[in-house]
Amino acid sequence: MESQNCLGIYISKYNATAVCLDPQGKDGNISACFNISIEQTEKGDPDTNRETLAGLIAHACSERKLKFSKVAVAMDSTMLMQHSVHSEFSDPRQISATIRFDTEEALATDISEVALAFEITSTDQTGSNLTVFSAQRKILSDILAHLQKYNFDPVTMEPDVNCLSRFLRRKMLPDEPEQTGTLYGILSQRNGYLIIPPATDGDGTKKASVVRTFLVGPKQNRADLLAREILLTAALVENTEPISSLQIFDSTDSIDNKQLEEKLNIATDTINLHEADGFKKQTIEETSDPVDLAIAYGAALSHSDKTHIANFRDDFDPFQGKKLKLQKTLKFAVVSITALLIALGLYLQIQLINTNRNNNSLRSKFAKDYAAVSLDKLSNDESIRDAVKKLGRLYRRIEAEKKGLITDEKSISSKLALILSAFNKCAAETNLNLDTITITSRDISIIGDTSSRQNTDKFFKEVRDSGLNILQERYGLKGNRDTFSIKVEPKR
Repeated sequence: MESQNCLGIYISKYNATAVCLDPQGKDGNISACFNISIEQTEKGDPDTNRETLAGLIAHACSERKLKFSKVAVAMDSTMLMQHSVHSEFSDPRQISATIRFDTEEALATDISEVALAFEITSTDQTGSNLTVFSAQRKILSDILAHLQKYNFDPVTMEPDVNCLSRFLRRKMLPDEPEQTGTLYGILSQRNGYLIIPPATDGDGTKKASVVRTFLVGPKQNRADLLAREILLTAALVENTEPISSLQIFDSTDSIDNKQLEEKLNIATDTINLHEADGFKKQTIEETSDPVDLAIAYGAALSHSDKTHIANFRDDFDPFQGKKLKLQKTLKFAVVSITALLIALGLYLQIQLINTNRNNNSLRSKFAKDYAAVSLDKLSNDESIRDAVKKLGRLYRRIEAEKKGLITDEKSISSKLALILSAFNKCAAETNLNLDTITITSRDISIIGDTSSRQNTDKFFKEVRDSGLNILQERYGLKGNRDTFSIKVEPKR
């Protein structure tokens, strides 16, 4: 039976982190995870790096004997760009049809070379405000092709920040809060993420999450960088989502919350990804960065999202897995039904052959018995049922003749009586000798001889006088005897 596990993969330029989720439980539990990196000596051109990563992922899964039916990918923010775009529509299908035209002005490159994914952040009477992510189509196509080479066909390819937002919502905030203005600042070793989770307004309107990403250089002051980005984010959302508190996690543990709080004048606290629901100490130790693990985890959770997600595959290469699986199932069903019908046809053909063989054997045996009783052959076009009916009529006629109820000159006894009558009248006079007398339902065949042709003619005359017509007659000589062969029938 195929495993229902989901594999989430977070892919960056030289690294990949994967999480395999067991579907049991509310949001799944980690059954295995790993982190792989391309060594400095193995680094080549970008496409070679992506192919190497795909091979390392496949090897790691094979080594751990992981079984899964779904794959989801989170794309590193260094491969993406983020834009704020307005659409005249609110229906995701209509937005998908027009998103390329709406985004073209915000891009400084050929729109045909770009793949897009979007989220609806808010809607009003004028349409929708969107967060649009763009990525080079070639990069996404290369990653997808290399993964498919090793039988990984991801259902989704999402921005990493969206996967991290999903992880926070599902594992750190199991119950979606009402509007609180809390901003989550998450710093990995390479990237920074600012997330305001989805909230519900006082009137019950559900608002989408607010997300931003930025790069973190190895020599940058992480606290100053985070403070600057938080101030920029606060300015962007001031009219819609005033920030009242901060929740910070730094994978290097180098940020002083008190200093940050004094600088921003916003209540600041620490969020601990190590204590997330479903995380275990050994799983965190198997990866180099808990933020990377959280992103891969969030990607694996995408299969249970019932709403629209920012999926690049919807734009540049829609997932065909369900369609192919359905086609495969239908092909298997057609082949199975065809094989079953062939087997049934062969069985019925064999039964027909056996029945015909038995019928032929029975007919052959019946034909011999029928000829012996009726003194007539069973014709090829006559069925056994009709022949049995004839025998029944013949039997009833013989019984009636025995009882004297009828006299049928065509009956065998009547025909024989006529022959014997003619024989008795002239046998002594003509020195008649009869060799064979064959009586059928149609005629009587007589073979014999007399002492001369004159005596033969006398016998023929007596035959006619006895109530028989001569149909055929033949003469011959054998020694001093005159031979004859005649066919006769009773006169009508």
